[in-house]
Amino acid sequence: MRKQWFFAIFLLCAVLFISASLSAQDDAPPPAARPGGAAPGQMRGPAPPVPGPPHDAHDLNGVWNARRGYGGNSFGRQGPEMTEWGQQQFKTAKASNGGEYTLETTNDPVISKCLPPGTPRIYLQPFPMQVIQTPKEVLFLFEYDHIIRQVFIDGRKHPDDITPTYMGHSIGHWEGDIFVVDTVGFNEKTWLDRVGHPHSDQLHVVERFHRTDQNNLEIDITMEDPKAMTKPWNAHFGFSLQPNWDIEELACTDNGDFVKFEK
Repeated sequence: MRKQWFFAIFLLCAVLFISASLSAQDDAPPPAARPGGAAPGQMRGPAPPVPGPPHDAHDLNGVWNARRGYGGNSFGRQGPEMTEWGQQQFKTAKASNGGEYTLETTNDPVISKCLPPGTPRIYLQPFPMQVIQTPKEVLFLFEYDHIIRQVFIDGRKHPDDITPTYMGHSIGHWEGDIFVVDTVGFNEKTWLDRVGHPHSDQLHVVERFHRTDQNNLEIDITMEDPKAMTKPWNAHFGFSLQPNWDIEELACTDNGDFVKFEK
């Protein structure tokens, strides 16, 4: 009898001990997170962004090359919406870049006459450019045909008596981190792209340059020409910084024998 009574008391104490232990676990705070990690049984959150090298958005200096996927024969799959005059001019274009003509039969002014590509077609030429900033102007030194383009930033306006040129007359200013370039004063001897979309001397080009980070330069381009296009043609272009590159000399008359390149 005594043994049975002792066993009953022992069993009751064990039940009370187990119950108290479970209650204490329910009231305890959740386990603390591991140093540098998440708490056991919890999902990790998204990793914080990795900051890139510091850069000054107002510093465009350097050698830039078009990123893969940009450029080609035109500024997009769809060309500009052209006026009747523009359509007639486009029909006379004999493009060898994406067209049905050869380098011997094309009338592309760049290939057949070694003329400057003009703005903004210069960006479609597969060669890098160097940007040089001074207090008076921003210089674009294009490796293709060693063309130099001046963008005046000293507050001047477009002259009233602009002499039409291939690259046009450019003035620029900053809008926050965006460098805005306004260009007018074109002749009609160039194409907008390498497939022959035309323009007139009424062409007006606005470019917006944005250095988004240390290694990337984005350019938004708007082309307006009431004689050739029914509405503005918008394009986007991207360049990557090439800090170890130098601009080399390339002259169309020395390097422009494109027919031999095909053979």
